[in-house]
Amino acid sequence: ASGQVDVEADATTVRELIGTLDERYPGFRARLIDDSGLRRYWCVYVNGRDTRLGASLDTALTSDDVVWILPATSGGMFLP
Repeated sequence: ASGQVDVEADATTVRELIGTLDERYPGFRARLIDDSGLRRYWCVYVNGRDTRLGASLDTALTSDDVVWILPATSGGMFLP
């Protein structure tokens, strides 16, 4: 997919993963996190589960986990 990058990294939490990615891609953390946590227009999924429904940035990771970091999308309209 356009804009997709596959990266392998060692981290025990989503927060640590974002920090590791920020070392590789400076400014990455600032785009995703503010003083209150994950910015509302970003979604982080671990093995298909939305981290906002659980521990968010403190979600534990294992070496087998797949993490997706995506911009949030919304909108649309239902027309009968």
